[in-house]
Amino acid sequence: MQESAIAVRELCFNWSEQATVLQSCSLEVPKGEFWMLLGTNGSGKSTLLRLLIGLLKPQSGDIEVRSPVGFVFQNPDHQLVMPTVGADVAFGLVEEKLSFAEIHQRVEEALTAVSLQNLQRRPIYALSGGQKQRIAIAGAIARHCEVLLLDEPTALLDSESQLDLVAQVQQLVKNRGMTALWVTHRLDELDYCDGAFLLEQGRVVDRGDPARLKQRLMQSFDESI
Repeated sequence: MQESAIAVRELCFNWSEQATVLQSCSLEVPKGEFWMLLGTNGSGKSTLLRLLIGLLKPQSGDIEVRSPVGFVFQNPDHQLVMPTVGADVAFGLVEEKLSFAEIHQRVEEALTAVSLQNLQRRPIYALSGGQKQRIAIAGAIARHCEVLLLDEPTALLDSESQLDLVAQVQQLVKNRGMTALWVTHRLDELDYCDGAFLLEQGRVVDRGDPARLKQRLMQSFDESI
C-alpha cells in the first residue's frame, strides 16, 4: 500500500452551529504525488487547507501531514514580507540557525528550482504576479518542505502565467519528490496532476483520475445550461 503524505479522516469543522463547512471529510494524498482539490465556492476547499496547516482547529476528526509543510496563498502579497527576492526566500530559514553559507546555498537552490536564479536582488514590488507566486514556492523549497499546499495560486494570474505555474509545480513534485495539494476550480489545470478530489458541501464525493473528473464536471456544466 502506498504511503500517504496527507491523510484526513472524518474531519468536521463549523464556524457556528448554523454554518457547517466540512462534514466527515476524508482524503489521502500519496507521498510524492501532485493532487488537486476541486469544488465550487463555499464547498470548503480553502478551509480544508487551513486546517491542514494548523491555522484552524477542527471540531472532530484526524489530520496527518508530513512536515515541514509549505503554504502558498492565493495572493502572494499576503506572504512576501522582505524587500528583495533573495531576502524573502531566506526569511523562512531564520529559525533553522543555519550559517550564512548554508542560507546562501539554500536560497540559490530554491530560486534555481523555480527558474528565478537571476532575480535574487530584484525588489519584490518589481515582480509580476506569476514571479511572486514562484518566490512563495521557492520559500517552501528553501525550507526543504515535504508537503506543499497551494490555495488557488493562479487566481490572480493571466491565462499564460496560470499554466506556466501549474507546470512548474508538476515538475517540482516530479524532480524533488515533494507532495502537493493544489486548490482550484479551473478544469484545464487538471491536465497536470496525478489525481484529484471533488468536494461538495464539505464532503469528498469523488476522487481519482483527473481526466474522468474533468469529464464529469464538463458534463454537469453542459447539462446545467
